[in-house]
Amino acid sequence: MGKVKPNTPVALVVGVTGMVGLSLAEALASPTALGGPWKVYGAARRPKPTWFPSSILDLYITFDALNFDDTLKQLSPIAHEVTHVFWLEIQVRENEESNIPSNSIMLENVIKVLKSATPSPLCHITLQTGTKHYMGPIFDPVLEEEWMLLILGFVEGGF
Repeated sequence: MGKVKPNTPVALVVGVTGMVGLSLAEALASPTALGGPWKVYGAARRPKPTWFPSSILDLYITFDALNFDDTLKQLSPIAHEVTHVFWLEIQVRENEESNIPSNSIMLENVIKVLKSATPSPLCHITLQTGTKHYMGPIFDPVLEEEWMLLILGFVEGGF
């Protein structure tokens, strides 16, 4: 990748080997991207696949986000640069109750490491999958009746 201008946005795309992660990394690295081209770091649990285009990333990082020490070791060298996190990673377990702890630990470990840089330039985090995989369903007692109507009126595959 070319020389980075001052104030260039720096993205960490976690889950870069998925369809959305790859497309996002390509879009951010493009000269036509808003504020671009961005400096793009891509991260995944597994080593870079042979089919993955190396030219779109400034660095491919492999780490286990469930392991804080591994996350710290792999992300500390870039923590002082990352301005934006695009979180596309998700672990799907046997049920939603199992998904929440593992996904929230992964997200928390990455954010802790990136915020540990002094000063931390991190200013934006995007979760593709929404909050239910990290915090559980959001319950608002004020809207309880409206939610119940929505849930009761839902028919999968219906119109």
